[in-house]
Amino acid sequence: MKRINLLDTKTTNKIAAGEVIERPSSVIKELVENSIDAGAKNITIEILEGGENLIRIIDDGHGIHPEDIKKAFMPHSTSKIENIDDVLHINTMGFRGEALASIASVSKVTLKSKIKQAICGKEISITGGKLENIKDSACNEGTTVEVEDLFFNVPARKKFLKSKSRETAYISDIITRLAIANSEISFKFFNNGKKSTTTFGTGELKDVIRCIYGKNVYENIIPIEKHEDIISVYGYIGNSEISRGSRTAQSIFVNKRYIKDKSITTAVEKAFKSFLTINKFPFFILFIDIFPEFIDVNVHPSKLEIKFSDSRMIFKVVFDSVHDALRESLKNSFSIDTEDYDKISESKIQKDTVQIPIDLHSMDKKNIYRDEFNINESTISSISEPIENDYKSNKKLNKKIYDKDDYDKEVINEAKFPPLNIIGQFNNTYILGEALNNLYIIDQHAAHEKILFEKYKKDIQKGNVISQLLISPVVIELTNYDYSCYMENQDLFKRTGFKIELFGDNTISIREVPVIFGKPDIKNLFTDILDNLKNMGSGKTTEVKYHLIATRACKAAIKANHPLSRIEMHNLIEELRFIDDPFNCPHGRPTILKFTLTDLEKKFKRIQ
Repeated sequence: MKRINLLDTKTTNKIAAGEVIERPSSVIKELVENSIDAGAKNITIEILEGGENLIRIIDDGHGIHPEDIKKAFMPHSTSKIENIDDVLHINTMGFRGEALASIASVSKVTLKSKIKQAICGKEISITGGKLENIKDSACNEGTTVEVEDLFFNVPARKKFLKSKSRETAYISDIITRLAIANSEISFKFFNNGKKSTTTFGTGELKDVIRCIYGKNVYENIIPIEKHEDIISVYGYIGNSEISRGSRTAQSIFVNKRYIKDKSITTAVEKAFKSFLTINKFPFFILFIDIFPEFIDVNVHPSKLEIKFSDSRMIFKVVFDSVHDALRESLKNSFSIDTEDYDKISESKIQKDTVQIPIDLHSMDKKNIYRDEFNINESTISSISEPIENDYKSNKKLNKKIYDKDDYDKEVINEAKFPPLNIIGQFNNTYILGEALNNLYIIDQHAAHEKILFEKYKKDIQKGNVISQLLISPVVIELTNYDYSCYMENQDLFKRTGFKIELFGDNTISIREVPVIFGKPDIKNLFTDILDNLKNMGSGKTTEVKYHLIATRACKAAIKANHPLSRIEMHNLIEELRFIDDPFNCPHGRPTILKFTLTDLEKKFKRIQ
C-alpha cells in the first residue's frame, strides 16, 4: 500500500507553474500585465527564437521597492490584495501572486527595478527557483525582466511547444490584445531584433486598430456604445468586407481584461445574422465595463474565463448594442430618414399577413416528395445508395490512357461507371443520362468540383501546378499572427502554385496564382486559405494541408443554374467517369444518383 507524501516546495512550484505558464506567450502575458498594473506608459517586449531563448520586458512603471524584490518571487506574494474580501473587488490584471514564482521555477530570471525615490535600483537573479544573487544596479525608473532558457529544467514541457514561428504568433496575438485593451500605453514588440508591432499610446482605440490591423480594417469598422445601470458596452464591429474564416480577429475585454466567452461571442454573431448573411465570422473588439462585484475572475488559472452573476443580462445588452449599431449603420448608408425607416419596419411586420406564392425550389424537396408521393426514408436510401459496386462489376467499362506528357509513365484508369446517353439538363443544374436500363442524375456543380479537385491535387503532388501571372501584384498587409502563419507555411503556398514575395514589414505581394482557380478574388482566397490553416493548427500533415488548399479550386467549378450544351455535358460526364472517386464532391455531397428501372416501375405501381 502506497503512503501519502508531502511534496517539497521545489516540486510544488513546478507543478503550479504548469497551470500558469503553458508556453512563452503565457510568460509575456503575466509580465506585461504586471507592467500595466505598475502604471507603465511605455512597454517594450523583446523575444528571441519564439521566446524560448529570451524574453525581455522593459517598462517605466513605478517599480518594486528594494526591500520587496526578494519577496516578489515567493509564492502567493502580491501587492494587489491583502485578504479574501479584496478578491470581490479586483481592478488589477494580476492578484494571485503566482506569476513570478512560477516563471522563476522553470527558467533563468534576472530582474532589475528602481523606484522613483531610490538612488539606484536592485537586481536579482534566480535559476530554476534557486536564488543566485541580489545586488545594487544602475537602471532607469521602472522594471526590466529577462527570462532565458524557458523550461530548461522541465524537458517534458518543452517538447510540447510548437514551432518557433507558431510560438511567435501566439506571443504576437497576446501583445495585440494587451495593446488594444490599453490604448493609452505605447507598446513596442521586437522579434529577433526586428520591430514587429508599435503603438503610440494616444489613448484612441482606432489608432491602435490602425497600427495592428492596417488601413483596410480601420476603414471598415463601426463604433458601438451602450450604457446600462451596472454595465457599459463599447468598441468596434466590422462590416462584411473584413469578415474572416476564423475567430482570430475577435476580442472581448471585461474591465480591460481579455477573456474568452462563448455566450458573448454568440450574442455578437446572432446580432450580425439579423442584418448580414456573411457565412463568415465578424470582426469585433468589444469592451464590457461592469462593477467588480458582479463578476468572478478567479475561475481559470490564466484568468481567460470569468463568471458573470447574470449572464442573460450580459447577453441581452451585448446583442442589443451590436444590433442597434448595425441598424444605424445601414440606415445611414442608404440615407433613409427616421420616418421612412419606420414605414419600412411596419411593412416588414405586416408581411406575415400577405399571401406569398410558394417557391418549390427553395423548399425541402425530400419533404415535398415524401408528402406528395408517400416515399419513406428507406425508399430514398435505396434510390441513392452507393453505386460503385455495380459499376465495377460491369465488364463493359472503358479504360482511359493519359498522355505521357502529363505523367512520368503511362497510367491506365478504369471508368467507374458506364458511358451515358445524355437525355438532357434539368433546371440547368442536373444532367440526366441513361445506361443499361438505369437512369442517372448528375449534379453538374458537384461533379465539376471533384474533377478540378483531383486534377489540382495530383498536380501538387507531382509538382506540375501551372500558375498564371497577375497583371498587377496583389499587396496584402497582414497582422503579426497571420504573417507568422504564412511564414510557417510559405513552402506550402509555393508548391501549390502561388508566387509570393515579401513586401516590407508584415506585408506580402502575390504575383502568381494557380490557373485552376480561374479568376478568383485573390485577397479573399488567400485569407480563406490562411484562416483554414490556422484553424487546423500546426500538427496536421502536409498531405492534409494540400487537401485543404485543393478544395479552394472548387470555386472555379461550373455553377448551378448554368445551361450547358450537349457536348459540354458529354465531356463533363466523360471526365467524371475516369477520376479516382467520382461519387462524392470534396465536401462529401453525392455527385451522382442512380435509379434502376425496377425502382421506377415500383413507383409507378407497374410491379409490386
